[in-house]
Amino acid sequence: MSGKNQHVVPHELGWAVKGAGNSRATSIHSTQAEAIEHAKSIAQNQRSEMLIHGQSGKIREKNSYGNDPFPPKG
Repeated sequence: MSGKNQHVVPHELGWAVKGAGNSRATSIHSTQAEAIEHAKSIAQNQRSEMLIHGQSGKIREKNSYGNDPFPPKG
C-alpha cells in the first residue's frame, strides 16, 4: 500500500479525518458519516486503509482499499 492510512476520529467540532502520523486534521465534519465518506475517498485514491474510531477513540471498523495480496482465483 502506498498512501497513509486515514483515521476517522472524534473532534471537538464533530468528526475529523486524519492521515496516520499527522497531528493536524485533514478535514473536519459535523457528522461521522460525512467524515467516513471523505476518508474513504482519500483511502481509495491512495490505495490505503480507512480506520473508523468510535466516540471512545477505539477503532471500531477498518476497511482496506489497497491491493489485495490474495485476489480470488478464477
